[in-house]
Amino acid sequence: MRQPSATAASPDAGSILPHSILFVVRDPLPPIRADVLTLFGTEMPRYGVATELVGQGGSDGAASPWPAGGMHVVGSLRSRFASVCSPLWDLLGLLRASRGRRADCIQVRDKIASGVLGRCVAAVRGVPFLYWMSFPIVEGFEVRRDEFRRRRGLANRLKWAAHALRAWASRVAIYRLVLPGARHIFVQSDAMADWLAAKGFDRARMTAVPMGVDAELFDRARIAPVDDARLDGRRVVLYLGRIAQSRRSDFLLDVADVLRRQAPDVLLVIAGDAPSDDEMAWMRRAIAERGLADHVLLTGWLPQRTALGYAVRAEVGLSPIPRGTLFDVSSPTKLVEYLALGIPSVANDIPDQKLVVDESGAGLCVPMEAGPFAAATLELLNNPALAREFALRGPAYVRSHRTYDILGRNVAKTYKKILTESP
Repeated sequence: MRQPSATAASPDAGSILPHSILFVVRDPLPPIRADVLTLFGTEMPRYGVATELVGQGGSDGAASPWPAGGMHVVGSLRSRFASVCSPLWDLLGLLRASRGRRADCIQVRDKIASGVLGRCVAAVRGVPFLYWMSFPIVEGFEVRRDEFRRRRGLANRLKWAAHALRAWASRVAIYRLVLPGARHIFVQSDAMADWLAAKGFDRARMTAVPMGVDAELFDRARIAPVDDARLDGRRVVLYLGRIAQSRRSDFLLDVADVLRRQAPDVLLVIAGDAPSDDEMAWMRRAIAERGLADHVLLTGWLPQRTALGYAVRAEVGLSPIPRGTLFDVSSPTKLVEYLALGIPSVANDIPDQKLVVDESGAGLCVPMEAGPFAAATLELLNNPALAREFALRGPAYVRSHRTYDILGRNVAKTYKKILTESP
């Protein structure tokens, strides 16, 4: 499926933009993530960079035209064969997209086998190959492999062997074939760039693009607080985001358990869903086992505007991210979202969060331990003057550092340099 350009997405919409990127994405199409939808759909066209998206369907987003170029959907991530067929589907999508205007480069995001194929197609076409890494996928495969190593039984041993083979093959592909062949590597954070540099990759070939927010969407003045009587008369503390065992989401319950002893009127609102019904059931069991039903509200999936309606009723936002290889190089969105909404925040010390807290002066940074997290939360709840000061600093910091118009300007500058310089 190819979708034509829209007519009102940017100052350049409806015209032939000077540069064009063939972009293979991991997330389902149409895109709903802001770092694709806003950064490439809205911001890049402002700087003369069009994007032809290639990937699989499966998004719950509206099937509207892609405003920045074309969208080539081949296959579906909801297929039981998606993990095997995705690279071939991506190759077909690249070939289909190449029938039109010649792209100035091929870029692959967070896909390993498709990265190998994308590099090959770029070489045949004689255009630069770029890679966008937002997560250390190989290391994630290795964590999954190690989970089965500790389990007994033949079935688990076979699963361990399969995951071990995938992790080994992926490591060879990404670190020996994909990244060495990339003209440029976009990474999630400065910490990720430093991490890759320690593996021997040229730091000068990397650009860090941390997570940001859409300034208009996260304008607090435009958000209506949710009408939910369960929040009335409570000191609302918020966690906005995904629930998962790998993220140690039950840590939030440990914090709530400490808080309720010192502030019985505290209500922790967890506004988010889990990647599976099993994980959501795990979280609900954990709430019941701790006797926290009166102090934790688990909403499940919510439309974004509704989730933000809960957010603006909160006095404090929490952003605990486990330390370790997988998350130390990440750039979490939720802390920046809290700051944009003027919500004083408590975050732990992964590098990007510490940077944001230190630069903004709009939150407290503590180790990911229940006691310090609860103490920092209570400090904000019990010190209105400090909370007001943080609430004022947050939006100003985000407007000057972490909105997608600012990030887009930096990314566009990098593309212009790559696409105009000689090989």
